[in-house]
Amino acid sequence: MDTQPRCCIAGGGPAGMVLGLLLARAGVPVVVLEKHLDFLRDFRGDTVHPSTLEILHELGLLEAFLQRPHDRIEELRATIEGRSIPVADFTHLPAHSRFLVLMPQWEFLDFMCDEARRYPGFELWTDAEAIGLLQDKGRVNGVKVRRGRRAGQPQDVELHASLVVAADGRHSALRDAAALPHISYGAPIDVLWMAIPRQAGDPSATAGHIAGGRFLVTLNRGDYWQCAFVIPKGGHDALQARGIGAFHEAIGKIAPFLAARLPEALPDWDAVKLLEVTVDRLETWSCRGLLCIGDAAHAMSPVGGVGINLAVQDAVAAANLLASALAGAATEKEIDTLLPQLQRRREWPVRVTQAVQRLIQDRVLMPVLDGELTATVGHVPWPLRLLARWPLLRRLPARAVGMGVRPEHVTSLRTK
Repeated sequence: MDTQPRCCIAGGGPAGMVLGLLLARAGVPVVVLEKHLDFLRDFRGDTVHPSTLEILHELGLLEAFLQRPHDRIEELRATIEGRSIPVADFTHLPAHSRFLVLMPQWEFLDFMCDEARRYPGFELWTDAEAIGLLQDKGRVNGVKVRRGRRAGQPQDVELHASLVVAADGRHSALRDAAALPHISYGAPIDVLWMAIPRQAGDPSATAGHIAGGRFLVTLNRGDYWQCAFVIPKGGHDALQARGIGAFHEAIGKIAPFLAARLPEALPDWDAVKLLEVTVDRLETWSCRGLLCIGDAAHAMSPVGGVGINLAVQDAVAAANLLASALAGAATEKEIDTLLPQLQRRREWPVRVTQAVQRLIQDRVLMPVLDGELTATVGHVPWPLRLLARWPLLRRLPARAVGMGVRPEHVTSLRTK
């Protein structure tokens, strides 16, 4: 950049890219740091919720976004011991897009980057990892950046900015460098991710499958299933010790239609990726010159796939709060006084969502893994029986998953 950016965003995930777009759109010189060479990585969260689609509609980008490869989900179902039960119906949501979108996260990020580059104040640095903070008189005023490591030519540089935003995920180097205290709730589960080809005759619906003390989610990605296999926390080594064949057998019992193709699809454990689930939240999301958003502020459970939604909502709220100040002549002191307001607005939705996720982990997922929920073959828990019998009730989980708690709307102004 010819001039020093007003804002440096560490992390080119959903929170960082959405905030970068919105700030550049408001005339703020902004640099986004992405530690990888590109966005192409498997098994990143790829659920785009109706509340995020509503934001794209408000930006006038929804039609162009839906030109990217994606799958639409209007209904979520659960399969318990072979019985399919409707759980959530998105077709009645108060939004322009009454469906979930499944899209590879690299497509989402690439789209946001393309739109952000339309504005002269935006710059994306790839192969650029934020490794520490710069400070002056106790205030954060920039980032230490390691560039070129993946290209084999590492070089450490300093990037100064009026505001640094940590959007670098649940293992944020910047929140650790700032020593911001956090609350860790732990998690009783981990998740194994894998891709299994789809075949003619497969069911079409994205669904959760419960059978024999196992829980499997199958996401319809067109020509393949993206699958999440839930295991007890720390159970990965024991599962591997039983061998890949036993793993094939376990999946085949939950989803028999997948059984024959598993040896070819999952020949060894290299085809199975472990996500170690953590649920935590910063006690304080900011300090002078630094703001944390998304997973850097609150790591979410994969339950409901709402982590991306929360991160995007944080980004929109941050842009609404800060764009005018950063685009104008606000002093660093004036910027600092705004930062705690973001936590006051966004912490309640995070607290509620995490509480619900922890309840589902403890009251649904763990009883499944312990074999309690399906101790009696054919038994369906009473909440699911109600959802199966009364279609109107399916709007409630759809609203919780699709819109979330306190969805944000774009109020940051666009430069002329």
